[in-house]
Amino acid sequence: MRACHVRDGAAVSRFLAWLDKEVAADKLYDEALLADKLESFRLVDKQYVEPSFDTISAAGSNAAMCHYNHMNGTPAQLTMNSLYLVDSGAQYFDGTTDVTRTIAIGEVTDEHRTMVTLVLKGHIALDTARFPKGTTGQQLDAFARMHLWQHGFDYDHGTGHGVGHFLSVHEGPQRIGKNANGVALQPGMVLSNEPGYYKADGFGIRIENLVEVRRCDALKDAEREMFEFTPMTLIPIDLRLLDKSLMTQAEISWLNSYHTRVFRAISPLLSGDELDWLTKATQAI
Repeated sequence: MRACHVRDGAAVSRFLAWLDKEVAADKLYDEALLADKLESFRLVDKQYVEPSFDTISAAGSNAAMCHYNHMNGTPAQLTMNSLYLVDSGAQYFDGTTDVTRTIAIGEVTDEHRTMVTLVLKGHIALDTARFPKGTTGQQLDAFARMHLWQHGFDYDHGTGHGVGHFLSVHEGPQRIGKNANGVALQPGMVLSNEPGYYKADGFGIRIENLVEVRRCDALKDAEREMFEFTPMTLIPIDLRLLDKSLMTQAEISWLNSYHTRVFRAISPLLSGDELDWLTKATQAI
């Protein structure tokens, strides 16, 4: 399953590189065209079958609706100096992907950067959590929300759902959320890590990676069997949307390490302008 995440990471990165180039040329498209364009980059993969769910392609205030679908009305067009949220996934013969990225369209505000950074801090907190055997996703949910809570914010959806191999992409029994769930996380389980923030009539933010539960071998002297997560998704996180002053050194190190891993995995599949874009998108901060 990991191999499909490498190819999917390259496909989505090609889309993001194309999008940045088009925005720089003042070419702003509507949500439907953007969703179709994203799929076109996946279609070149011979192991690609279909989207794993309807793509959420949300411009501006539409992203404030966390389950927005541009096919239910007239697709909105991107506007400069705003955010674009795209939540998409693919079914490949060798696995399933699901990823959300929030993208800067032109110049963004300090509020945008603050809220994206708080969401990322929650994403990192959950990604780096270590927990004993028997822990459930409900017990871990607060890791993803704590930085938002400390500033008076929250989000009204689960933090993570189970993902199988070419199944329905949103499946149990494992999940991460506020609601009661007594299923303990076990090595080999795959879940999403997707905290967000949604300002009504304003903008929406979500950062989603798929992660795998694995045994924590680093804690060799632990009294109990310990588990941790490892990211499977390999796609850059938009550096233009971050306020470094709000991040700890550990969080900065996580981001730089993640981007190093992304670059090493997918750079062999890119070339030319796309590789130049990836180099810049994964640079250390």
